[in-house]
Amino acid sequence: MTKNKLDILAIGVHPDDVELGCGATLVKQVSLGYRVGIVDLTKGELGTRGSAALRKKEAEAARKYCGALVRENLGMADGFFENTKVNKLKIIKAVRKYQPDIVLSNATSDRHPDHSRASLMISEACFLAGLQKIKTSANRKAQAKWRPRKVFNYIQDHHIEPDIVVDVTGYIEKKIKLVQCFSSQFYSPKQKGVSTPISSKAFLDNLTGRALAHGRRIGVEHGEGFTCAEYVGTGDLMKIL
Repeated sequence: MTKNKLDILAIGVHPDDVELGCGATLVKQVSLGYRVGIVDLTKGELGTRGSAALRKKEAEAARKYCGALVRENLGMADGFFENTKVNKLKIIKAVRKYQPDIVLSNATSDRHPDHSRASLMISEACFLAGLQKIKTSANRKAQAKWRPRKVFNYIQDHHIEPDIVVDVTGYIEKKIKLVQCFSSQFYSPKQKGVSTPISSKAFLDNLTGRALAHGRRIGVEHGEGFTCAEYVGTGDLMKIL
């Protein structure tokens, strides 16, 4: 175990992906005392509004608001990254550095093609990070292998039936404020710039609506849904909502 070890590492291809997909879960887990970090694969440089430099400042503001201990950007090409050995090794290095028990990742299918491509690449990298013969450094301080216990995919634009729903009752307002740390991208009464599919108030209302729908399915006020390619087990049936 390293001093950098995290309980949860949330990975998104664009700065703001994790806030939109699992922001309430992250804020809740931090409030419960868990160590959380964020990795962005790209700088979001192709976004219609704002700039890569502004997104960097917004990402740091979101990190502080959320309470995440670290946030890294791997500098892949927004819109044009490929699932290559070089890019997977970047993710492997981050996984081994932070040794998360849980990784939260982009949706497996979505409106933005980057999301599903990133999802597959992250999943593959998390598996490969556990293979001892894959080396990420030639020096004596080579990283130890590490494979997260589970990779969960948050839900983004497309409607996807979740495999698991986290009770985030009491955290949705904080999620909306977390998302609004990216003020260049999302609705604000004082906003300027061209309209985009995510810049309207209706888009933020939709986030709350989805949380209400997911919460209703498990008998709570608000929920955030995730999919998982593997079985999700429990040692105590009485702890399931």
